[in-house]
Amino acid sequence: MGGAVSGSINCTDIAWSGEPVVLKARATCTVWAIRGAPARQLIEQGSGGTVTVSHQRAGNTGPLLPEPLGDIREEFTVPRASAMSYELRRGEVLQIIDVEGQQCSDFQAFRKSGLDRQTELMIDATATRSMVRRAFPGPGLSDKFFDQDMVPMLQVIQDTCGRHDTFGLACTARGYEERGFPGHVNCSDNISDALAGFGVGRRPAWPAINFFWNTWVDPHHHLMTAESYSRPGDYVAMAALDDLICVSTACPDDIDPINGWNPTDVHVRIYRPQTRIQRAVAYRPKEDAPMLISHESAFHPRLAPQTDHFAPARDLWTPVSFPAHGTTGEYWACREAVTLQDMSGLRKFDIIGPDAERLLQQAMTRDVNRLAVWRGTYSLLCDESGEVIDDGTLFRMAPQLFRWCCGSEESGRWLSRMAKEAGLQVRVHDLRNSLPNLALQGPRSRDLLSKLVFTQPHVPALEHIKWFGATVARLKDREGAPFMLTRSGYTGELGYEIFCAEADALTIWDALTEAGEEFGLRPMGSAALEIIRIEAGLAAAGAEFAPGIDAFEAGLGFAVDLRKSDFSGRAALERNSQDPRRVLRGLIFDCDDVPAHGCPVLRGERQVGVVTSATRSPALQSAVAMARLSVEHAATGTKLHVGMMDGHMKRLEVTVSDIPFVDPTRKRARA
Repeated sequence: MGGAVSGSINCTDIAWSGEPVVLKARATCTVWAIRGAPARQLIEQGSGGTVTVSHQRAGNTGPLLPEPLGDIREEFTVPRASAMSYELRRGEVLQIIDVEGQQCSDFQAFRKSGLDRQTELMIDATATRSMVRRAFPGPGLSDKFFDQDMVPMLQVIQDTCGRHDTFGLACTARGYEERGFPGHVNCSDNISDALAGFGVGRRPAWPAINFFWNTWVDPHHHLMTAESYSRPGDYVAMAALDDLICVSTACPDDIDPINGWNPTDVHVRIYRPQTRIQRAVAYRPKEDAPMLISHESAFHPRLAPQTDHFAPARDLWTPVSFPAHGTTGEYWACREAVTLQDMSGLRKFDIIGPDAERLLQQAMTRDVNRLAVWRGTYSLLCDESGEVIDDGTLFRMAPQLFRWCCGSEESGRWLSRMAKEAGLQVRVHDLRNSLPNLALQGPRSRDLLSKLVFTQPHVPALEHIKWFGATVARLKDREGAPFMLTRSGYTGELGYEIFCAEADALTIWDALTEAGEEFGLRPMGSAALEIIRIEAGLAAAGAEFAPGIDAFEAGLGFAVDLRKSDFSGRAALERNSQDPRRVLRGLIFDCDDVPAHGCPVLRGERQVGVVTSATRSPALQSAVAMARLSVEHAATGTKLHVGMMDGHMKRLEVTVSDIPFVDPTRKRARA
């Protein structure tokens, strides 16, 4: 293909001669993503001509490529079973895309300055793992690939798959030969061929970063592999920290599951340095749900100047800690003064309609019929087996309007399904991220709010809001920014939560921080919250409650009202409550060693329980844990051991205790 053309051209249907296409005046040309050459290099724009690069795959069929992240300098497709090398300039962003899903792409990068000196300074997987303290980098603090001198080369900005390999070599001829496939095309030879023009020495086996390759180490220390987690359009985006020579493969392995048994193409995009790409990971509220990209909360402009330590919480970036005070300083501020925390990752659902109470009475473990307007209650959603689907706080805002603040989108799906099956006149409205919220926690929280809260006479005033009460308020006067105010939290301290519109988020943050100066207000991150919630004996999903664990075994029996005639899971919970096998208890250690979730609790040689959450308690000055124990060994004062290092190589003596560890009667929260 070459010469002057007009009209729409599908370049994948035409043999390309290597000569650019020149557009006539006022002509248009649509260039599809192609195999083997950058689409933009195919076109030279003539006088008045217009070039459109489509992001549909070759042949205008099959899955679409993801939308570009910014201004593309170059893009090309690496055909399956091949490799391509390319230059990446400092500040440019590289995006490696798994086009059809479950396709491994081996990657390596060299410093151009090193190659100019005939020195191969390239990504070193061992140095990278040691520096980031992870199996592979990801967006956030641990986000860089390093060379053998421990100097960073690339920064991971976005990763929508989150499962890659840095242990294995790129596939080799020897690897195929020893399995009975002599002459099989392989990534190592392809890499050597692709890099030959840059003076890189040939190798029979290339160390590589194996994007989208799903590997793990099993309990017997074997390196295991299976089909990739990557879906069509998943990608990794990395910023170059130096001028680099890179190579990407589309792995040809068709005798293992790593490419889904069917090798396919990989697409590469290079973005110009001025492109601003926000760090992100993928979030899917359900396994087969469309991919969402994590983003910053409405409070991020006030958080970012105070910390770089963020971690994804569902689809939002949440601060982990603030270096000015540290996790310990944040902890003591919550215990002794007042803290402010972004909790916008909380899920919120409004349940609206004539049958709203009927639905919630059937779904919730609490008696919703007794819930007054502007009152709330901690409750559970359970399945038919009595296992906890979700927990949260339910507030009644009007006779036929409730707000459910919880941890998972599954709540909304479960409530919607129940409403549909029962034919109820009710709407379950997912508020998504339209209602950012803050947690104001600590003994001085009420004093701080008294300087800011204005309420109308028809709703509860601040001084009338008891534990789990709610109201609607404004900042300072009737013209101030509006927000919903609840007396709730996840700390066990006196505290409140504030829910507002995105447009008012910064105004409310600024007002709280200004008024909080005299009370010693500190921002708090998720690390300090984890310590406090364990001391308070508060359950967490994936720890205290998980699949296979009913509400009583999760330590949540206080939130189950068996006096109700019926609710989802009631029959199973009533049966299990009469003859319990396991209970949630506290463990107090004689040391500061903190065991991991899942460590066994032992009586002699026999396992009698499992650790669900553990931390070092500043208040008790020792390690503490919540554990699920067999009832025979759950009495207060019982001496047991927690096993570490395969359960028996290291044993920590513990004493069974009640929970909460701090303020067991919840006097602080009720104050």
